[in-house]
Amino acid sequence: MTSLVDKDSTKPSNFLRHVIENDLKHGVYAARKWGGSPGDSLHHAQGMQDPAKVRTRFPPEPNGYLHIGHAKSIWLNFELAKEYGGVCHLRFDDTNPEKEEQEYVDGIRDAVKWLGYETYLADRPDAPGIAQPHEYFASDYFDFMYRAAEYLITAGLAYVDEQTPDQMRATRGDFNTPGIDSPFRARSPAENLAYFRQMRDGEIEDGAATLRAKIDMANPNINMRDPALYRIRRATHHNTGDMWCIYPMYTYAHPIEDALEQITHSIATLEFEDQRPFYDWLLYRLAEGGLIASPHPRQYEFARLNVTHVITSKRKLRQLVEDGHVDGWDDPRMPTIAGLRRRGYTPEALKLFCERSGVTKSGGWIDYASLEAALRDTLDPIATRAMAVLDPVKLVITNWAELMGSDALLDDCTAPVNPRDPEGGLRRFNIGREVWIERTDYEDVQPKGFFRLFPGNKVRLKYGHTIVCTGATRDAGGKLVEVLATLVPDTKSGTPGADAVKVKGNITWVAVADAVPVEVRLYERLFATPQPGSGEMLDELNRESLVTCAAFAEPSLAVAKFGGAAFQFERHGYFVVDAKAADDGTLVFNRAAGMRDSREK
Repeated sequence: MTSLVDKDSTKPSNFLRHVIENDLKHGVYAARKWGGSPGDSLHHAQGMQDPAKVRTRFPPEPNGYLHIGHAKSIWLNFELAKEYGGVCHLRFDDTNPEKEEQEYVDGIRDAVKWLGYETYLADRPDAPGIAQPHEYFASDYFDFMYRAAEYLITAGLAYVDEQTPDQMRATRGDFNTPGIDSPFRARSPAENLAYFRQMRDGEIEDGAATLRAKIDMANPNINMRDPALYRIRRATHHNTGDMWCIYPMYTYAHPIEDALEQITHSIATLEFEDQRPFYDWLLYRLAEGGLIASPHPRQYEFARLNVTHVITSKRKLRQLVEDGHVDGWDDPRMPTIAGLRRRGYTPEALKLFCERSGVTKSGGWIDYASLEAALRDTLDPIATRAMAVLDPVKLVITNWAELMGSDALLDDCTAPVNPRDPEGGLRRFNIGREVWIERTDYEDVQPKGFFRLFPGNKVRLKYGHTIVCTGATRDAGGKLVEVLATLVPDTKSGTPGADAVKVKGNITWVAVADAVPVEVRLYERLFATPQPGSGEMLDELNRESLVTCAAFAEPSLAVAKFGGAAFQFERHGYFVVDAKAADDGTLVFNRAAGMRDSREK
């Protein structure tokens, strides 16, 4: 699970490796069979020995766009399966018809594929050697879930409660007070079965009845105090239409889904730790009834990914989108996978970040700078270099014609495509009498430690010539209009004697003659607060999270396209062509990350 960038380093902590390795050592799942598709105990008993040593799953609910926290879960489940000779299932946990849409299903598929993961394995008994997709929907299991519910009822392990939701909450108790039995808890299995079928057949109104497990209302774990299994909800489902008017609760559906899919290690975040006793209770009961295969899945929890300056609450992210604070779910400042992708993050960078963040039981915050560092570390060896001037002011070389023969003459220059790749070749561009430089590269009076342009100072135009600054002109308001300089003869980079004139300053530039006008968007962290969410969200926003520049770039960038290679704009950071801007022909570059942590600038 270690990136090529870290191939020689020690793997960060991941306790799940030890869990899986111990299970493999002791053959916990060695005798398990696989029927070629999800199914009950009989289905799998008729199958073959499972070719997958482990089975994991990534089970998002298709009710929104995936974010960086989901990226970690995707990485963790798919990489563990790959590492230990297993397979990871992509499962859409679609048990809530009111919030789920096909748009989100498609978006999840795209995100998983973009991150580089496939869900294929040749493990069907009737199709040996042929890879099959392992993509499933919880809604495909509704028939079995209903069958399991009827079993629990007939076994005296579930009952129909006609209390209102408020009454159930009031009788649930708290950490110091045991719950109170429902007045409907003592009904016979036959009565409960009849009422449950009435729920199924639409004979009871929404909210008027709930199927609950019969466990223990005095259990210290509140989640074991007769949790809800089914509710009545008349809503059209994206997959099953109007077939059902009762829907399983997530805590009931999820362990069943894992069992039908023969998942070995069900990996969840820590907020589900208190749900694990019910997860086990349900699967043990269904195994006792012969409905699911044994040994059944086990749940393991890890600390969720919390990144500073980032909010992952779907509700709050939706508010940002709907109120127009960002440019949609794929705004490059958003922590969604779509937003990170549009900003310029790569699958390799996200995987490296996930690996470095470790997998532990203890929570905490990971600095946003670590995310940017992972991107820089993966892009630096491969990114095409280019020069761009983001805040341009014109520099005029006043003796150009005298030394070159004509003000119109252009002198050709070269630079490595990537200095870390000697075989990568050279990029070519021109220098002329007029070039664009950064406005911040000039000062009338030298500040301490400033070695760029000020009257009388020599600097090198990178990959070009050495110049001597002779002054500048400003408008009536004091704004810098033009910088003036003279060229020092015989100082062109790469020519004999070029290094004879020593300089401390080396600045980037773009020739006016062949500069490509581009729009550059400088993105910063969306939230100024390191740990947003504790106060008023809009007060925590970074009002300078986007700065737009009318810039000039070297001519090699004229053919840059969305989806192509990332660029390192020398001095400025890593940039990609914006996806949406590319659609209208405008050349827009998004800054994915600066050359260093933006807080140090």
